[in-house]
Amino acid sequence: MSTITAQWSQQEIELFIERAKQIYRDKLAAILEPEHTGEIVAIAPKSGDYFLGKNEIDATHRARDAGLIGPLYFLRVGSDYTYRMMSPRQ
Repeated sequence: MSTITAQWSQQEIELFIERAKQIYRDKLAAILEPEHTGEIVAIAPKSGDYFLGKNEIDATHRARDAGLIGPLYFLRVGSDYTYRMMSPRQ
């Protein structure tokens, strides 16, 4: 079982994110799009495992039910981000 520490360096965080995004681009996008567009995918960058859900909590429950322990990276299928925040136009 891997140990997760609360203290990750900025480089470790960036590598974690880039690995998850690479897995999505190289492997998952072709599998998940367009049938699951708009759903949330939780990616475990270390193993490459992924879990779909209606939201992050649902995807996390599916990962934990499958026995996955460790950090997850979330993306909305068909998008480069999970949420997009926009300010009102003036």
